[in-house]
Amino acid sequence: MRSFWTWVGALVVVLALCVGAAPSVATSASRINHLETLVRCPSCEDLSVAVSNATSAIAVRHEITADVRAGRSDNQILTSLEDAYGTSILLSPPTSGLGILLWAVPLGVGLAVVVAVVRIARRRT
Repeated sequence: MRSFWTWVGALVVVLALCVGAAPSVATSASRINHLETLVRCPSCEDLSVAVSNATSAIAVRHEITADVRAGRSDNQILTSLEDAYGTSILLSPPTSGLGILLWAVPLGVGLAVVVAVVRIARRRT
């Protein structure tokens, strides 16, 4: 049993070192890459600008890069892209207004299915 706790302690120390050594601030390149995966190509169907080679996607990538280098926050960049291209420019629906329905309806249906399955299972036993 003592060996077990030694291994657990060693694991905790290693995990703490890994978390402590991880960079706390995202680099510009990682922010740019992340933002590019969130934005839809304006002229493509359901592709992010990160994977599209369309001219419009390249233009949006350049815009994202310039905004990150100018020191704008991720939220400011996404908001300016929404203002320029409309809300459909983002690959994920907004979490406010009518966009909340796109998140809530599937969750509600899933919850209703789980409740129905549990009730049916209880009736059978």
